[in-house]
Amino acid sequence: MSAQLTSLDRPNSYIGRSVPRPNAKRLLAGRGRYVSDLTLPRMLHAAFLRSPHAHAKVVSIDTEAARAREGVHLVATGADLAKICSPWTGTLDHFKGMTSAPQLPLPLDRVVWAGQAVVAVVAESRAIAEDALELIEVDYEDLPVVADVDSARQIGSPLINPGSAGNVCFRSQLDSGGVDDAFAAAAHVVEEEFSFGRHTAVTLEPRAIVADYDPGGEMLTVHHGTQTPYQFQDLYSRHYGIPEARVRVIATDIGGSFGMKLHVYHEDMAVVGLSILLGRPVKYVADRIESFVSDIHARDHRVRARMAIDAKGGILAIDVQDITAIGAFSTYPRTSVVEGNQVIRLIGAPYGLKAYRAALEVIFQNKVQTSQYRAVGHPIACAVTERLVDIAAARVGLDPFAIRAQNVIADDAYPQTSPTGYRFEALSHQACLRRLHAMMDYDALRAEQAALRARGVYRGIGIATFVEITNPSPAFYGVGGARISSQDGAIVSLTPSGEVRCLISVTEQGQGTEAIISQIVADQLGIAQEHVKVITGDTEVTPHGGATWACRGAGIGGETALQATRVLKRNILEIAALILQEQPAALDIIDGQVVDAGSQQQRLPVSEIARIAYFRSDTLPPGTQAQLTVSHHFAPQGYPFAFTNGIQGCSLEVDIETGFIKLLKHFVVEDCGRIINPMLVDEQLRGGVVQGLGAALFEECRYSETGQLQNGSLADYLVPMAMEMPDIEIAHVETPTEDTVLGAKGCGEAGTAAASACVLNAVNDALAPFDASINAIPITPTRVLKALKRF
Repeated sequence: MSAQLTSLDRPNSYIGRSVPRPNAKRLLAGRGRYVSDLTLPRMLHAAFLRSPHAHAKVVSIDTEAARAREGVHLVATGADLAKICSPWTGTLDHFKGMTSAPQLPLPLDRVVWAGQAVVAVVAESRAIAEDALELIEVDYEDLPVVADVDSARQIGSPLINPGSAGNVCFRSQLDSGGVDDAFAAAAHVVEEEFSFGRHTAVTLEPRAIVADYDPGGEMLTVHHGTQTPYQFQDLYSRHYGIPEARVRVIATDIGGSFGMKLHVYHEDMAVVGLSILLGRPVKYVADRIESFVSDIHARDHRVRARMAIDAKGGILAIDVQDITAIGAFSTYPRTSVVEGNQVIRLIGAPYGLKAYRAALEVIFQNKVQTSQYRAVGHPIACAVTERLVDIAAARVGLDPFAIRAQNVIADDAYPQTSPTGYRFEALSHQACLRRLHAMMDYDALRAEQAALRARGVYRGIGIATFVEITNPSPAFYGVGGARISSQDGAIVSLTPSGEVRCLISVTEQGQGTEAIISQIVADQLGIAQEHVKVITGDTEVTPHGGATWACRGAGIGGETALQATRVLKRNILEIAALILQEQPAALDIIDGQVVDAGSQQQRLPVSEIARIAYFRSDTLPPGTQAQLTVSHHFAPQGYPFAFTNGIQGCSLEVDIETGFIKLLKHFVVEDCGRIINPMLVDEQLRGGVVQGLGAALFEECRYSETGQLQNGSLADYLVPMAMEMPDIEIAHVETPTEDTVLGAKGCGEAGTAAASACVLNAVNDALAPFDASINAIPITPTRVLKALKRF
């Protein structure tokens, strides 16, 4: 289908052009519209008393003194909210055997992680609410704490959720067959155990919500810092028993999300209930310390994997066990199982092996929940795969590039189905490998590395191929019973002034949705981009859709806008043809002017067509009804996902005396199909790489044996900043998907997918002269020194 896209070198061609985001100046000038800044008439503020215990029975709660505090309007416990909110359970039907306990906004009788919200106070100000929290007395009775995954898995371990059979949320196995035979016949078997530190999103704006229930109109309006307003419209409607048509969710500017703001949080659901109880707007913004103990975490995995290879370095089979801990509950509605599921299904994806076996165990523990975060599961799958490939290369004496060139699926061998069941339409591993080799000036880097080693300077070079999931179809969530849409909608209108307005369901969260949609509309209609206004993030005015997650903004939202705009253009030309007494096929639109398709001679401004249609329809032939507003929806069909691919390279230096790692340069070659805005794609990749570098070198949520988060502030939790960013060089290969006219896939998670694997391989390459290795992320100076036996 993508071959149908019209020529990209005509006037008003915006697809493939780097143009600034329309909202960039406004945001840079500090004129963003964030939920955190919102003030409504009669608005009250919520604060939450949090459990100091990781696991305890709530014996009693004394709220009398808090209720008597001046300025306090409501003190609510779990029982108060349970009367109006139905519980939710974070399971999906297609994960057979998955279990998770029902959840409520606030607990009734038991807390299951340190930092869990227990009591809510609503007051005239946040300060008054927080002062009132100190007057609440809660009597707890300690229960056994199960903080680490090994103790949670032991037979007879204390149960996180009483009444369950154990602490296992979900088990899954994949087996293509032939694994044991492949390992028996292998010339070499490489094996390693990997650990990945639990970490969390540190967004510019923390979670923020203002719920405003109008009892007179029985209408709920929620201003919510979220990626998915339609998802929350459905959830607030169902769990509070309000007709969906009377629930409006507005997502304005969002100071970062990275998947963290996709999920149902107990505090957010409580705020809605508090507004219903009071009949007034209630606002809650998590402070940074609250965020560390209540935002979802991610990547808490321990993976044991082995790879069978033949004498020449050919990959024969992979055998994997992934154990991941997810906290006390599975998140709702997307579950905490998806990350582990994607890990075991993406391991080995770039390579042509036929035999694959994997086992997944998802384990409960007394910690805050984990769930989807940028590049869900991809960094773990990539790191495991690419580290094994490097170990295999060393075992058989091959260069890291050479072993990958030998084993990646050939570019002309697609379509392919992986041993894990994923169907790949067309990927470009060979082209990406060649491009990266040239970009890095690889041979010169190796020569420089050897010369510096002779002088006692230890540099490492690492590469990592990757495959990324984008454009998910109903096979992702709909198949499991979740009301999370796989389709998106667009309403495109020619306004009376001759400008164009596009209301679309994919949302803007700083990544450039408004830019790419306006580019597509302008390109397909033949007008200047500045004459296109894009409106997102309001369930009352925009059409229902899946919104923005899993890199679906361009591939699904963009295709929706393209198809809607083509219909609008056809309608405009039909009216123009009536006015000009021509055939529609003889006309086109260029620079906002209707022109002769052949000579491109200007005939009539589009604005004049709008004027006639809206104000002088009497001058049109009888029976003419101008349709200058088009509503269109698009859901992906064909392949269940539009997979992208690429490869990253990294050059770094390890100080063997201190264990510190200096990043020198990072390289990315990426194939996201049709590129709409090269500048935005490059910056998405750079941002993604930096998040991956954070996981590789800095970020880890560290807990005590009693389940207490020990570094829950930015004084102790390290994130990469400008000084830690290396130069990041980017290049592209374009393999458009044939499932859409636009041909676009996603790019937002590609940088994160392989960055940590790249660094892991580069550090191990630097340590190779010392026969030392590291297979734990983050790679801290302490871990480097321990590997070198200097700590």
